[in-house]
Amino acid sequence: MTQGSSSHYEVLRVAVTATEREIKVAYRKAARASHPDHGGDAAMFRQVTLAYETLIDPRRRAAYDRSYAAGPRRNRPDSDEAHFDAPAAGSHASATIHKPGTPRNTAGDAPVYVPPFDTPGAVPLVPLELASQQVHGMPRKRGIFGAEARIQRELRTVQLISRQVLPAIPAARLINGLQSPADNSHIDHALLSGYRLALVGSMLLPKGAYAWDGNTLNHGGRSIAPPQLAQVVRRMQDIFPELNVTGWTVVHSPDGNLHEPVIDRHRRSRGGSEIVQVVNAAGLARGLKDFLSSGPAPNTVNVPVLARLLRGMH
Repeated sequence: MTQGSSSHYEVLRVAVTATEREIKVAYRKAARASHPDHGGDAAMFRQVTLAYETLIDPRRRAAYDRSYAAGPRRNRPDSDEAHFDAPAAGSHASATIHKPGTPRNTAGDAPVYVPPFDTPGAVPLVPLELASQQVHGMPRKRGIFGAEARIQRELRTVQLISRQVLPAIPAARLINGLQSPADNSHIDHALLSGYRLALVGSMLLPKGAYAWDGNTLNHGGRSIAPPQLAQVVRRMQDIFPELNVTGWTVVHSPDGNLHEPVIDRHRRSRGGSEIVQVVNAAGLARGLKDFLSSGPAPNTVNVPVLARLLRGMH
């Protein structure tokens, strides 16, 4: 463990699901080992104490979890195009990357957990049983207005991804109902596979032909603003610089036809790439499979990232 670069959970060597008792036991052990009077390091002792004080207080722990914190921010280029999108050379995951001359894609392979759960002396951030689940959380009531309609359209998205995407990519993990780090809103769905993360919002609109101009959906002389995902995608990309983060808004039709409504791209945004794609259900299933399976090591379950996302569920 590198001092100053680990989450509070890693400092105390507990899972993100740790109980108050487990945190207290872990703190006593870590404090004894790091206390200067016992030959430990003063800076490390301060880190252990801060971790304990944060995680033992329910409010501070909840705020810490909602921030998806995992240590100091790493410097990265200030560019929307700058994504890491590859595991470290020589890492366990790098062995599964698609290389020139290797035609087989690993997206359909059995999941590979990084780091492995059988690492001697390691304390997993999440239990294997939890990490093995492909779907985490379900849409539920938030606030007062429009709750039932929102839940129904989010359930459609969960069913769509569960039926069309998850079977094709066994390592993909769907997390529903995340707190947004950019504001007080929520992220309907997050889909993680390898070193790629897709954030998904849901809409329900009448059938017909819509034009997407990069900002609004236009239909019959009426403009409809989709969920504001762009700032959330940028913030999550900033929090997870090791991932390639994209945003998707899926528009469902009332009758469940995956190919309705029809959404035409009226014009391309400047720079040739959009932070958020607006698609119908068929477009979402196709787009997510292409995006996730074309990334490096798509059969990898990135356990530390999954743990941080699970902490951020509302």
